[in-house]
Amino acid sequence: MARADTPGSGWAAPALLIGGMALFGSATPVSKLVGAAFPPMLAGLMRVGIGSALLMLAAREHWRDIPGIKRGDWLRLALIALFGMFGFSALMLYGMRLASGVAGATIMAMTPAVTAAGAMLFFGEKPSWRKIAALCAAVGGALLLELGRAGGGGDPGALSGALLIFAAICCEAAYTLIGQRVSKVIDPVLAAGLGALLALPLFAVAALVTGQLGPPRADGTGWAALLFYAAGTLALGSWLWYRGIAQVSGVVAATFMGVMPLTALVLSYWLLGEPFRWIHLGGFVIVFAGVLLMSWEHARAATAA
Repeated sequence: MARADTPGSGWAAPALLIGGMALFGSATPVSKLVGAAFPPMLAGLMRVGIGSALLMLAAREHWRDIPGIKRGDWLRLALIALFGMFGFSALMLYGMRLASGVAGATIMAMTPAVTAAGAMLFFGEKPSWRKIAALCAAVGGALLLELGRAGGGGDPGALSGALLIFAAICCEAAYTLIGQRVSKVIDPVLAAGLGALLALPLFAVAALVTGQLGPPRADGTGWAALLFYAAGTLALGSWLWYRGIAQVSGVVAATFMGVMPLTALVLSYWLLGEPFRWIHLGGFVIVFAGVLLMSWEHARAATAA
């Protein structure tokens, strides 16, 4: 049964959902600032370290549930750590070193379509014309973006960056699909905190092996970006989103998916000072149409549930 909207919630739930999605979207341009100031593996280590502490603090009333977590759910939490925390953060940090913020925002907007593809391929979800159209929009927008890059004589490393970011959203899709199953038995904020904790040794070993474990030489802007990347996009973003979806139906929650890529695009122009190009906007609009289609699909599924 679909969750009913909480009576009297007023603007609180929409504000929580908008805030959560906006913080998730800000991770794309902010990761470019962080990647320029810190070695990626060290940045990832500090991100999950700070984020896990804050998430576990936010989920403290659910600590009593930890001893009862079953072996299969610990395995799923380990996969969340591997894909959603380690894989996503590392690939984004390396990818955003090479790609522009606008390119990153456009590729990140493909996340709902990629998640739908994963659900159909690996979890047996039925395809629909909305899911297929969203996938086509994602591919079409990415191709238009690449056409603009090639036509503009851009940095050849940008393609490598785009591929790394696409790999990152594949990790994010895996996190979402696995997390949907984990959250049925474990509080989602606690699950995110435990996933971040389990990712700490992965980043520590990777930073040690790659020689990135030394003291950082970042300026104030770099440190501010890192703190926001950890406390804002990971911890506060997760808390706001999960608080919001607890108060509304799936129909309402699905309509806020578009806030994330829009925030990423606007902040790429504002924070990173990137030049505006119409072909970039065209690619983003096509991909964003896929986001809206997936929002419609989620709303339709929630109504039917």
